[in-house]
Amino acid sequence: MRGKGAVGAVCLVCLLPAVLLAGCRERPGTPVGDARPTPATTGGYGAEFLAVGECSSFGTTSFTEVPCTSERAAARVVARYDGAATDGPLCPPATDFVLHISAQATIPPGYACMRDLEPPHPGDPGGGGGPRTIPGDCVYTSGAGEVRETPCDGSGGHRPQYRITRAAPTRDDCPASTTLYVQLGGGDPVGCARRL
Repeated sequence: MRGKGAVGAVCLVCLLPAVLLAGCRERPGTPVGDARPTPATTGGYGAEFLAVGECSSFGTTSFTEVPCTSERAAARVVARYDGAATDGPLCPPATDFVLHISAQATIPPGYACMRDLEPPHPGDPGGGGGPRTIPGDCVYTSGAGEVRETPCDGSGGHRPQYRITRAAPTRDDCPASTTLYVQLGGGDPVGCARRL
């Protein structure tokens, strides 16, 4: 049992307007990824909406904050930032997807980096998804100067053509075996990839 302070917080959350979120699997700053917007509402759990360590449910039309022990819990917040994802820090490498949080009442705009509670984890190296392309991921060419991530095991809709072997500060820092350079962002923004 939480006590009177928690009951007051829950009642306050009940009075807040619904917060809309967009589930996004897009990698900021790279041509890799798919965006899937999905709205979400506050679930009345926790003092801060989707704080680090809290969980969300998945639904066909929305996400809701729920206790991590709930049978509805599907993903956990691994990092939470205020502001726009395009202006803020990158999510941790093994993030499966990002929820964008719209400003409502006392909740500032921001984004939550999410990790699914159960496999598969598309954000893992070679997993074929997630908001970031990282070493160990595989890509295929999708147009002039563009690549998209795909599972390295070939289970995706496209056969992997290249694997990113490491991240480097510049192209000159890539090994001689590099046949493709992929924009990654972050401190080491160049992905050194070799043909499979």
